[in-house]
Amino acid sequence: MRILTSILMMTVASAPLTTLSYSTEASAQSQSAPPAIAIPANATAHPSLWPSASSPDAMSDAATEAFVAQLLSTLTLEEKVGQMIQGDLASVKPEDLARYPLGSILAGGNSAPGGDERAPAQAWVELAQAFRAAAAARPGAKVPLIYGIDAVHGHNNVVGATIFPHNIGLGAARDPDLIRRIGEATAMEVAVTGADWTFGPTLAVPQDDRWGRTYEGYAENPEVQRSYAGPMTLGLQGELSADHPLAPGRIAGSAKHFLADGGTAGGKDQGDYQGDEQGLIDTHLGGYVQAIDAGVLSVMASFSSWNGVKHSGNPTILRDVLHGPLGFDGFVVSDWNAHGQLPGCSNESCALAVNAGIDMLMAPDSWKPLYESTLAQARSGEIPMARIDDAVTRILRAKVKAGVFREDRPVEGRLEMLGSPEHRALARQAVRQSLVLLKNEGAVLPIRAGARVLVAGAAADDIGQAAGGWTLTWQGTGNANADFPNGQSIWSGIHEAVTEAGGAATLSADGSFTDKPDVAIVVFGETPYAEFQGDVDTLDFVPEGPLATLKALKAAGIPTVSVFLSGRPMWTNPEINASDAFVAAWLPGTEGAGVADVLIGDAAAKPRHDFTGTLSFSWPKTAEGQPLNVGQPGYDPQFAYGYGLSYAAPASVGVLSEESGITGETSSIDRYFVDGRYVSPWALLLNDAGGQLKPPVGGEGQSPRGGVVSHAVDDLAQESGQQFVFAGTGEASAQIWGIPVDLTRQSNGEMALGFRYRVDARPTAPVGLGMGGATLDIASIFGAAPIGEWRTIKVRLSCFRDRGADLAAVDIPFQLTTVGTAALSVSEIRVVSNEGDAICPPA
Repeated sequence: MRILTSILMMTVASAPLTTLSYSTEASAQSQSAPPAIAIPANATAHPSLWPSASSPDAMSDAATEAFVAQLLSTLTLEEKVGQMIQGDLASVKPEDLARYPLGSILAGGNSAPGGDERAPAQAWVELAQAFRAAAAARPGAKVPLIYGIDAVHGHNNVVGATIFPHNIGLGAARDPDLIRRIGEATAMEVAVTGADWTFGPTLAVPQDDRWGRTYEGYAENPEVQRSYAGPMTLGLQGELSADHPLAPGRIAGSAKHFLADGGTAGGKDQGDYQGDEQGLIDTHLGGYVQAIDAGVLSVMASFSSWNGVKHSGNPTILRDVLHGPLGFDGFVVSDWNAHGQLPGCSNESCALAVNAGIDMLMAPDSWKPLYESTLAQARSGEIPMARIDDAVTRILRAKVKAGVFREDRPVEGRLEMLGSPEHRALARQAVRQSLVLLKNEGAVLPIRAGARVLVAGAAADDIGQAAGGWTLTWQGTGNANADFPNGQSIWSGIHEAVTEAGGAATLSADGSFTDKPDVAIVVFGETPYAEFQGDVDTLDFVPEGPLATLKALKAAGIPTVSVFLSGRPMWTNPEINASDAFVAAWLPGTEGAGVADVLIGDAAAKPRHDFTGTLSFSWPKTAEGQPLNVGQPGYDPQFAYGYGLSYAAPASVGVLSEESGITGETSSIDRYFVDGRYVSPWALLLNDAGGQLKPPVGGEGQSPRGGVVSHAVDDLAQESGQQFVFAGTGEASAQIWGIPVDLTRQSNGEMALGFRYRVDARPTAPVGLGMGGATLDIASIFGAAPIGEWRTIKVRLSCFRDRGADLAAVDIPFQLTTVGTAALSVSEIRVVSNEGDAICPPA
């Protein structure tokens, strides 16, 4: 107690005791409790039904509470409101803190020092120090910032950090102590780069594997979340103490996303949980009780809703339950501009969220107007002073416990801890324990160390694909092996294990070979995605290349082992049938040698490590993708929850049905022209003064009066591009059209319309790039491009929105228009991640 009291008293002494400037301007109403918010009966929680939990007494010990109350009494209204606003590094600069008394900053998925997502670790340290110095230099009470980051599978934003398997793999490991140690390692690596707080653990209980965030959940059954939430919280934070804040090398946690983010209808990200309250309690409460009991300092509210009511605006969930029976004494932070989705709100203004129980508003790019509007609402009494004081008290309490008031940071800058050998060894162990063996016919595994091994598949030597989304960038795209200086690909791990024992390993992406190998390992699977970009209509594994490789190897009489990388179980029956062994490797991260540890045996083909992982998600029998969870009526999976073979306990898997259960094509809201074809429901239209024409499937054709003609051209593959030749006979356009789709989530995430282009003949007039009714002039871009050279462009969706596009109902996601002559080729037209390389052309 004396240690903490000493720290707090020194802090109070250094903070000027100013009066509350605006308290006299607030009405009497502003001192009352928050106004009642009308919630429909089917979205109203009843606290008496919920189980009990309680933040530890050490979170709100007497010394901390006295310090917080004293500090709160010195804050002006502006400073109080500032504590409740969080801005993103991409839009906040240290010098902004001289005017705006923000309480928090975050580094979002695509935010980094100087906008460089491959910035060295030292740049992250220096940026954190610059923000802290700016906060300390501002006038008024000295309340430090709390700096948050999404460290969701290791410190995944920073080059050189250890990247652990995503949660879906850790769920298969069924090892709470492993989870605690991963939490400790992650906390240390975050702390050495200067951040204080991670937005984790993720406690979602995914019920529909079509959801793009399935891999962020440990399991479909909340028993795993209940066993992991406490250990992960303690790994990140350590145990709370009344005597001192978190120890150096520990960081604050944030249990998320409260609540039922994994239970939305159709697996739609940010969607709606359509169920009763008991379902929330029995399934989706998951590990929150254990996280709160362990002392988690914050909780992040979910984007999603319950029977149509967004959680960020539901006081019966955020106040009545969370602070009632769940006994949570920390603070609630909203998700990325989630408040803007509430009725009557925008990204720039939302009293409803605060009154409902959001203590800190995550406003990455809208923090300035949100600060001003929230201040005005506090002055007017629309947000009562009691609510403001409660929110700020909770934030200050968590800041004290997190140790941000402490001046010394003994681990900051110790960059040798980033990707340290000890942490990499732990990640390698986690990879071993996460692997699930679905099939092993003829005991093809383990592979004799001295064998001749062919390793195939583009994913084999791609650390970025093995790491998945939330890796260096939000979507995890655009990463090369060089971006993981401390990492090892699956191929590298296999090569090392085989050659050290005197064998030979050959890498051949397409599976071709000169000398016939003893065995082939084919590594394939999903490419990286995050959040709604991973939402799918079915669980069909669509790419045909891996299956063709497997069949070719099988026809050559070569035993084959499939290593499948994915963020969810998928219908892969044809691939399983074409394999002698099939391993679900999930998204293992940077330690590919962990795969080799289990697949490659010793010189006598005896196991060095056995398979111990078991399915924490049911594996589907068809590709339809309807919810498939253990315990539900009619439960009939291909491989059940808890299934997993091992060398010690083998079993035979027969030939599986290759009837997918899908009829017709699936649709896509964000892929328009890919691999030389227009993706359903999208089609090409050619327009001129004579009307419009829909060309055949191949895209070859011309508009009614010949104003624009289309041809197939070669780009990444034969005929994978489309050329548009404009005749200059009047306005003509080439457009992709279809059923209206909602791209507001993608716009909120600052995603972009991306495509490859080649200028074959320069435009003689302005060229408009259109989407959703808005047009931007890109003639200067085409005019500056070398003739005949393929290039890539990304245009922010928000640019179209700001020019009047209705992104909630986009039926034309791509259009090129000109009155002049031009010959332009395009390919790979889709919505893509903005990794700091998207532009906004003039209107």
